[in-house]
Amino acid sequence: MYIKIRFTFLLFILLSNFQYAIAQDFKILGGSDDYTMNFKFINNLIIIPMNVNGTELNFVLDSGVASVVVFNLTSSDSLEIKHLEIVKLKGLGEGSAISALKSKKNNFRIGSLSAINKDLYIINNDKFNLSAKLGLTVHGLIGYDLLKNFIVTINYSSKRIIFSDPEKYTYKKCRKCEVFDLDFFKKKPYINGDISFNEESNTIPVKLLIDSGSTDSIWLFETTDTVIPENSFKDFVGEGLSGSIYGMRNKLKSFSLKSFVLEKPNITYLDTLSTKMARKNEARDGSLGSGILSRFKVIFDYPNSKITLKKNGRFGKAFRYNMSGIELVYGGETLVKELQETKFELSSNSSGTSTDAITFSYNYKYKFKPIYKISYVRNSSPASEIGIKQGDIVLEINGNKAYNFKLEDLIHKFYEKENKKVKLLIDRNGAELTFEFRLKKMI
Repeated sequence: MYIKIRFTFLLFILLSNFQYAIAQDFKILGGSDDYTMNFKFINNLIIIPMNVNGTELNFVLDSGVASVVVFNLTSSDSLEIKHLEIVKLKGLGEGSAISALKSKKNNFRIGSLSAINKDLYIINNDKFNLSAKLGLTVHGLIGYDLLKNFIVTINYSSKRIIFSDPEKYTYKKCRKCEVFDLDFFKKKPYINGDISFNEESNTIPVKLLIDSGSTDSIWLFETTDTVIPENSFKDFVGEGLSGSIYGMRNKLKSFSLKSFVLEKPNITYLDTLSTKMARKNEARDGSLGSGILSRFKVIFDYPNSKITLKKNGRFGKAFRYNMSGIELVYGGETLVKELQETKFELSSNSSGTSTDAITFSYNYKYKFKPIYKISYVRNSSPASEIGIKQGDIVLEINGNKAYNFKLEDLIHKFYEKENKKVKLLIDRNGAELTFEFRLKKMI
């Protein structure tokens, strides 16, 4: 269900002697020591609700962003924004810096957490559309502004977060935990780990941005010394603030965080065009995404510059990847006629014979159901080789109506075992076409 709200910019003429109220960071209301909340976990992303200036919105908890970002608001969205100025923002992607609006004096509320007179940035980039990729309306990203004043415990298994007052927090003894120092660069946290590329290579130390807003496992920057394995395949990785991100996908032999060793994790070697802005931190080698973070219970302690990790039930599971070559997005809604109830009546034949008459009645309801569209087809993939194209709409998968699945459950079917058969009924410009292929390992 999508919130219908109006989006208006309120511009104010400020008097020369006007002074802004002092900004206040997030605090726990009511004098409590901590605040616990549930979150939605979709496609490896943490989604939390946040009230911005009186309007309820959904945000991705993204440790890789320094400021609160709101995006893709439309004329049907309503958010009271004031004190605006035009700025330029640059992020991952092949394009140049984009124009954005910086807004001051905004009030945020997340349950019992509150912050006032804070800055936020508004961008309008049609390609940077998380809502379509998640099947849930997402309005923005929040990271450092929320994490910096608390000890934040993220339990991916139970989908719960605890925000604790650092002055009242006591660490419990944990023999199965590992504690790491965090390095910060421009308000973003970095961790040290070790990579082993293959059986023949030595272990290599790497410094990675901890990026809970990345759905992947590990991104590694391409350098002049990088030797990308021959069996890697080029893929569309996603959309950054500055455009499309591409890279070469493969697997590592292992990735280590002290005593924690993850076997055969997925890795993406990002090209130089996509990472130009990110290389401003010369010590950075890449990013550590939620594909790995979600295998731990994570305790972010920004006030003391450290992070604590403890393995959860997902730790030893195999790292899977999309073996179809299809990227799906939410493409709107369609009205579907569904049978709700069937009734029948038995009555005697009026002619006096022994034959009875049966009368059936059917009760239908119309419901809005999601449409799923193919946004990208990887070259040389099973899907591309049989003629599936960008823009095709998926009507059925393996004989089941696509609209009966959540987007994440539909996508999951492309990550299953190699050689598994996938049969799709496609709508292409009004014509229904059937395609069949088998999932194929690329690496």
